[in-house]
Amino acid sequence: MIKKYLSLVKFSHTIFAMPFAFIGFFLALKTSGKEILTYENLKLLGLVIADMIFARNAAMGFNRWLDREIDKKNPRTAIREIPSGKIKSEYALWFVLINSLLFMFTTYFINNLVFMLAPVALAVILGYSYTKRFTWFCHFILGLGLALAPAGAYLSVTGKFSLLPVLFSFTVLFWTAGFDIIYALQDEDFDKENNLKSIPTLLGKKNALILSSISHIITVIFIVWAGIAGADLLGVWYWAGALFFGFSLIYQHLIVKPNDLSKVNLAFFTANGIASIVFAVFTLVSLYA
Repeated sequence: MIKKYLSLVKFSHTIFAMPFAFIGFFLALKTSGKEILTYENLKLLGLVIADMIFARNAAMGFNRWLDREIDKKNPRTAIREIPSGKIKSEYALWFVLINSLLFMFTTYFINNLVFMLAPVALAVILGYSYTKRFTWFCHFILGLGLALAPAGAYLSVTGKFSLLPVLFSFTVLFWTAGFDIIYALQDEDFDKENNLKSIPTLLGKKNALILSSISHIITVIFIVWAGIAGADLLGVWYWAGALFFGFSLIYQHLIVKPNDLSKVNLAFFTANGIASIVFAVFTLVSLYA
């Protein structure tokens, strides 16, 4: 049963935003002059990780529940847990409700600002699921949802906003939007037939890939901006990670073509997952080397 729910929410996809949450958290510790290996900070890290998991479970579970009839019509998604009958619709909705409540409950033990902002975050990550019904720019709303990770983790430690984590949040926003546009190429025809909005349905495959490339160029700009803004904290290891991240973006645009979508999953999951982890590791090494 647990395996079915992990599959429902694609738990492995946590590797997209979680590494950036670690960046935000440890950046906050560094700038605040706090030690890492204290009971309070390790407990706080556990709360942040739990919050990330609960939020993503709620968001992904709600997306699957809301789209259950759409997924049933699409041959690519008909095998998902709800349309295939592996998980009952009402059980999935309970799963969403429980994870949403756990998310709110956990933020209460972090700090007042994070707790007060939690409903806003929940509205964004749950509201995303409706966006492809009325806007072609749904990919950027998804990006906004994931972009909450580094800024939210930073706020969890400091209780205040700062430029550097916000730059990392914008990095995540445009990075996510770019690779989600690539992923949406697979459903262009289906989405058109069912009046669903996406960049590929608006612009076609070729122009959608161009916009995805532009989004990833903006991503690199924010990565460079963050490196410059945090020059007193981020050294050569950061730039090595940034270079790897940049090459991973180039790689996925080289392997996905308008007339050949066979490597979309390689670009979407493998390339971006590895890029996120490597970039986070190099950034953390740079902070504490």
